[in-house]
Formats: sequence, structure tokens, C-alpha cells
Amino acid sequence: MDLVSQSLEITMGLKRNSKGEISEVNPLRTRKGSIYKKGINTIFKISRSKFSNFLECKRCFYLDRVKGLKDPSMPGWSLNSAVDELLKKEFDEFRKKQEPHTFIKKNKLKFVPFEHEKINHWRNALSGGISFLDTNTNIEIHGGVDDVWFDPDKKELVIVDYKAQSNSRPVETKSYLNNIYHQGYKIQMDIYVHILRKMNFKVSDTVYFYVCNGDRNYENFNSKLNFTITLVPYQTNTSWIDKKIVEMKQTLDSESVPQINKSCEKCMFLNAGKDFI
Repeated sequence: MDLVSQSLEITMGLKRNSKGEISEVNPLRTRKGSIYKKGINTIFKISRSKFSNFLECKRCFYLDRVKGLKDPSMPGWSLNSAVDELLKKEFDEFRKKQEPHTFIKKNKLKFVPFEHEKINHWRNALSGGISFLDTNTNIEIHGGVDDVWFDPDKKELVIVDYKAQSNSRPVETKSYLNNIYHQGYKIQMDIYVHILRKMNFKVSDTVYFYVCNGDRNYENFNSKLNFTITLVPYQTNTSWIDKKIVEMKQTLDSESVPQINKSCEKCMFLNAGKDFI
């Protein structure tokens, strides 16, 4: 096979195994813990991201969690992940000293990175995270936080989410929170506050997005990106969560697939595809 053909196969999104060989795609989940079993009422884990998926489209959520239909794989956000990892290391240095980060002081805040034996566990969304069991539904909600700070005056936890982006406009609180693409960020923080409170921690209603905006205005790259950092406060609202968990349980127990969501691209794509077969 020539190089052009190989390149086309890669860009077309064909699945490859660990040896780089093209392999068959299995669109269905095989891990039993990922698929909901009706009627047995055992504890079922739902990640924060899957909870958000339910809020966006009940049909896609049902097909995933009940029928086991996987989403197509997506490339990782490597630059964003790198910023997250570096920020965690940076704040861990102040966590050891139990002192406010320099940037926090500049914002006239006294928050100290929260020292807890499970902080690394809480920050690992894949193998750890924060979680609580909703006893009314037997659904366990879990997710990984970026960081947790401590307010020494109010004696409460403050949740922080790192956000890396590159926008030519300066970051302003109102426009950032009103951005249509940032509404999911706020839901994410609502859920984190709810989980930690269910874990019996005193948690502030106010959380922060630690926004790192890559500056495009420099004359050259010079092997580095320069970021402008803005702390965006958000007043969380957790009053809706318990009701939605109950709705999610009802959806999982439903004997029929929820109706097509005509605003969901995946729903409409799958629905249109069957007409061509």
C-alpha cells in the first residue's frame, strides 16, 4: 500500500489496533458495568459526563447505557490536558506549603489548595474521582475534579475547574458564563458541588473557572505559548439535581427507547442513515 492510501485510511478515522493495523470496529460495549440491567436494582455508576449526556439527549443516553451503543471515538485534547497537569503540579507546591497561590493573592482572596489524603484520587476521573450513592435510585454519581481550594474564613471547600482556550477577546465573567458553549461547564460545577456536599463536606456555592487564554498577539511562537489567566466566579445551583437523577432512573427503566431528539446531531444522523440501507 502506498503512503497516500495509508494517509487516507488514517484521516478517514479507521480503527487500528495496538500494532497500527486496521481492525474491525465493535460498536457495542462489552464491559458489563457500563450497561444498565433492568429489574435487579443493583448499584449503577453514572459518571458526571454521562449525567450531562442524559440532560442533552435521553435517547442517546438510553442507547448508550441500556443498549450498549458506543459513541465514535474522539481524539484527545492533548494541549488542554498538558495545561491541566502543569497547573495541578503548580498548585500542589502551594498545597505542600499550605499557602495561597500567588495569583490567588493578586485576586485578593485567601484560598489555600485543600490538603486531603484523597486529593489525587478525587482528581482522577478514570480510576477515582468524587462520588455519592443516591439511595432513592441506587445510582452512584461520580466525576473527577481539577482542584479543590479551602476558604479559611468560611471554613468551606471551593471547587475549581481549569479551562484552557485561545480567544482573541479578553475573558470577562458575564460573557464567559453566558457563552452558549459554556453552559455545560456550569452544569458540571453544579454536579461537583452536589457530590461533595453529599460526601458531608461544607462547600461554597461560589466556584471558579481558572481560565488560561492563549495569547495570539505575539509576533512569533518562540517555542512557547503565553497565557493570560482570569478567575471567573460562578454561583452554582444544585436544586435541580435530585429531580433529574430520578428522571434518569425512570429513563433507564423504560421499556421503550425515548423519542428522537431533533436537536441532537447523533439522533438525526442515525435516523437518516437507516433510510439509505
